[in-house]
Formats: sequence, C-alpha cells, structure tokens
Amino acid sequence: MLPPLSEPLAGLTIAEAVAEVRQRLEAAPLAYGHGCSNAHDEAVWLVAVAAGISVDRIDPESDAALDPIECDQINTLLQARITERVPLAYLAGEAWLAGRRFYCDPRALVPRSPIAELLEGGLAPWVDDPEAVGSVLDLCCGSASLGILAAQTFPNAAVTAADISAHALALAADNLVLHQLEDRVRLVHGDLWAPLEGQRFDLILCNPPYVDAEAMAQLPLEWQHEPTLGLAARLRPRLETPDAQQDCSDDSTAEPTPDDGLDCIRAILAQAAEHLSDRGVLILEIGHQARAFETTFPRLPVVWLPVAAGEQMIALLERSALRP
Repeated sequence: MLPPLSEPLAGLTIAEAVAEVRQRLEAAPLAYGHGCSNAHDEAVWLVAVAAGISVDRIDPESDAALDPIECDQINTLLQARITERVPLAYLAGEAWLAGRRFYCDPRALVPRSPIAELLEGGLAPWVDDPEAVGSVLDLCCGSASLGILAAQTFPNAAVTAADISAHALALAADNLVLHQLEDRVRLVHGDLWAPLEGQRFDLILCNPPYVDAEAMAQLPLEWQHEPTLGLAARLRPRLETPDAQQDCSDDSTAEPTPDDGLDCIRAILAQAAEHLSDRGVLILEIGHQARAFETTFPRLPVVWLPVAAGEQMIALLERSALRP
C-alpha cells in the first residue's frame, strides 16, 4: 500500500485535494490516454468523481471542504490508479467522449476514438445534409459510443452497432438506455460482416483492432486492463458468449499474413463495398498503422481526415474506391 497523502485529506478543500492528487500522480510511473492526457486533468476528474460532482463544477466549488467519506474515496481511487495502474475510466465506471458520458468497464475499450471529433463536425464536407443520412453502421462498436454519437448527429438515421463480443454489447445496451436510444440503435452480435449479410449503409464507422504483436508486448500496464480482443489485430476468437471464456487459439488452417496490425482491416475492406450504399462512405480508424496501410493498399484512393491526434489516423473511403 502507498503511504497516506502528505497532508490529511479531512478538511481539505476541493482545490487543495486536486493539487495533492496531481502531485501524487506526477510522482508515479503512470501512462495517460484513457480520457486524460496529463496528471492535472486526471486529478480534477478523480476528485470530481470522489466528491460526486461534475468536472465543470470543480472551479466554482474549489473552496468547498471535502467530508471524510469523500476523502476516503479519493484515497481508494488513488491507490488503485497508482498501485494497479487501472485506467481511471474503469475505476470511475464512466468515460467522456465528445462531451457525452458513457458507462465504462473492462467489458470494452475505454471510449476514445478520434472519429468522435469528426462526428462533432457532422462529417462535413463529406456529409452535406446530416438529416439525409438514412443508415449508419458502427462496426466493432465496443460500448457503442460512436454509434450513439452518430444517432445524435444524424437524427433520421437508423443506426446498427455490431461487435463480436457479447460482453461489450451488454455494456452497449446499458449505454443505449443511458442516452434513451434503445429504439434507434440496433445491437448485432457477430464477427465483422457475418451478421450483416445483405445490409447496406450510407455511412460505416469502424474502430477495429489494429495493434500488432510487437506493439501489444510494449503496451503500458493501463492498456493491459482493457480487453485484448478490442486491441490485438491478430486475435480472431470464436464468438464470445457471456458464459464462456474467450477462445484465443490460433487457426492453423488460416493463410499466414504479415503481422502488421492490418488483419481485421483486410477483412473489413474485402467486403465493405457490399455493405455501402451507392454514395456511401467508410470511416476507418487506422491509428498509427498509416505507413503499413499505404504499403499494403498502394492503389487504394484513401482520403486522410486530420484530427487532433494526427494527420493520418482516420481514413475515409468512398464506395467507388472499393471493389464492387
């Protein structure tokens, strides 16, 4: 166990607690990237969770004193964050993306896709009229954060959210209830295109697993608390059921491919055209695999959509660019 905080928490104000927590986080070998990019922002979030207030109330209530129960909760969260390296989103049971709150736990990755940034802008200029979008697919949906954001961005769209993990879809169902979208977002269980035969969409959003084996071995401990199924490109288990463990055994009959992080992306691109409407587009998160992507698909006319995290992390592909 860590020693207690340098000052007794009882009687500290919210501002003092934030400063204290920030100091402890900065002194620990932590990695950020699950909702916060630095110790200060995470300290604010941690104290807000412990105090039961929203983050935007931290400054107005900075002089408020914390009670003993709130102080104990800060210590509990801080101990788990530092000693176990658990992402704060999992400890808090919530994550924020594009200003929306989502339930969050280890059944799915912490919501953080830069595609959300593009949805905030309505995908302009690629989408002229958000009200004209009739159908959207969130493929590899996890907790369905992108599908929910899409439903809110495109008010007339029927949204489908699909994933191989039944556990992730159970969490997604809770998020649909949270955002009152149970009637607009349909959840589908299956491996990539398998459960979507014959279905076409105006817009497909996809944040697939794209981490190669070398990168998986080097992931900070925080990422090791997330489901490997949502990260590792090469992991293709049988359908996961709530009552069964993941079967991660290799398929010895499968044709070997380079371990370049593109296993799922290859499978997605192979059939994407069959699931896009005539003027449909695919928005595909590539992450840090842009070089491998361009090497593997040198003739594919991809449009890179810049986001705050990088210039070549999100690829846009029109149906006409994919094989018919």
